Amino acid sequence: MEPTQITEAIMSTMNTAHTVLEYMQSQNMPKQNQVRRQLQRSAESDEEIDMDIDLSQSTGPSNVEIMVLLGEVHGVECQFWARETTTDWWDRIVLQVWDDSQWLQNFCMRKGTFMELCDLLSPALKCQNTRMRAALTVEKRVAIALWKLATPDSYRSVGNQFGVGKSTVGAAVMQVANAIKDLLISRVVNLGNVQVIVDGFAAMGFPNCGWTIDRTHIPILSLEHQATEYINRKGYFSMLLQALVDHKGRFTNINGGWPGKVHDARVFRNSGLFQKLEEGTFFPDQKITVGDVEMPIVIIGDPAYPLMPWLMKPYTGSLERLRNCQMVVECAFGRLKVRWRSLLTRIDLSEANIPIVIAVRSTISVRVRGRHLWQGGRLRQIAWPLITRSQTPGRLEEYSRARCASEKL
Repeated sequence: MEPTQITEAIMSTMNTAHTVLEYMQSQNMPKQNQVRRQLQRSAESDEEIDMDIDLSQSTGPSNVEIMVLLGEVHGVECQFWARETTTDWWDRIVLQVWDDSQWLQNFCMRKGTFMELCDLLSPALKCQNTRMRAALTVEKRVAIALWKLATPDSYRSVGNQFGVGKSTVGAAVMQVANAIKDLLISRVVNLGNVQVIVDGFAAMGFPNCGWTIDRTHIPILSLEHQATEYINRKGYFSMLLQALVDHKGRFTNINGGWPGKVHDARVFRNSGLFQKLEEGTFFPDQKITVGDVEMPIVIIGDPAYPLMPWLMKPYTGSLERLRNCQMVVECAFGRLKVRWRSLLTRIDLSEANIPIVIAVRSTISVRVRGRHLWQGGRLRQIAWPLITRSQTPGRLEEYSRARCASEKL
């Protein structure tokens, strides 16, 4: 065919398509049809403008192809909405090859404990597949969260490890954290058997003692508002974690989220724990007689806490037994930070989410306690420098004696 004939055929096809389109719009969309007629009447004097209007109003794959052939538009290269990733490391190596020792080193728990944790969290984490993609499994979602909490890796690094995006890592951490907060904290962080705890502290040399209390600083990023309130006495931004532990270092009550500048006594007096202790509803009314004085169950704190009928703190003199019992909570904080090493770095979360993640770490530590997570000697070698690195040299001898006592735990 001649070029003139080809052009005439193309124009005839375009006019036919345009006529069909006008008919359809007159049947279904009268308002748009009225606008179209107004545009056509205003453009009758200009043939070139009329051609542009016809082309812009036409739709359908055939019309687009004709426009490309005429050189009116240029093809645009399509882009993928998600980059290609691989999950072979998780599917073929971690789940099928790794033994319990490798699970302990990387996820801070054995595979059996991990699967048990996934079963408990499944009601809150299980998602349905969509047409676009398959949902992350509960196991993979929990594994991503544990890996981020147990290592100081960035979101991008964790995402590359598991074959997901960095935003997916952040979402998985908060989803797992909220699931643990809703389903596990009330079941795991509790008083336990009070008599067993009292007998445990009595074996350490302090009678009728139930728990020991202390706080630790969790490093965070500088906040946009009231940042100076979060600078602690050591000069960095932090949030406080107050914890009450038993004779084995298990967390029985936690309170996190206060700015690092706040004094320990203020955090304690504004906590729910203090209110329950004042009302006498926290532990049973169990007293012993020392000489001619009745002594209730007490908790032990450092000199920053107030002296109360149910709270004992050190005073001037040789108090090795009291100090040995108080060391239990410091060792518990050391184990917590050794196990979840992201606590040793600055937490890069929003202010509202930091207390949730701190509470979750404490909860998981209690949940997996007693599962032979670490060799005892190795744990003490790592945890002890974390506890004593901020102490003055003059008190090292006292801490050395307490260390010998803590090895019995």
